[in-house]
Amino acid sequence: MTPVEALQQALAGEHASVYLFGLLGAQSSKSRQPTLFRRLEQSYDAHRAARDQLTVLVSAHGADPVAAEVSYTAPGRTDTPAQIQSVALTVEQRMTRPYGQLVASTSGTDRRWAIGALDASALREVAYGAEPQDFPGL
Repeated sequence: MTPVEALQQALAGEHASVYLFGLLGAQSSKSRQPTLFRRLEQSYDAHRAARDQLTVLVSAHGADPVAAEVSYTAPGRTDTPAQIQSVALTVEQRMTRPYGQLVASTSGTDRRWAIGALDASALREVAYGAEPQDFPGL
């Protein structure tokens, strides 16, 4: 995979993550589930920042950043806090894989950024209940 293809793949994933964490935040309650709501809010902010940075990186390579879809389907039900947390974990797991590919496909400053993004995504997975992995994103 070329560096630009890996950047575009990660950007497409971040578009979905931003949308889905917005949805999950709307399905949760700040007053009834403050810890979950705060974690979702932090994830939303992190994914939005990553999406914006990926847009810059793709453009720096002379490519047009892939556009977001009109909507995305949540990978599970979001009726209860446990379901919301489960969906959040799935969304994070779906982002860790493209970041692993981005690390493998890039070099220099792009790779350093990708390593940080991979690390942050893996830590968010753990925050949503995943077991820590030796090599996240593989």
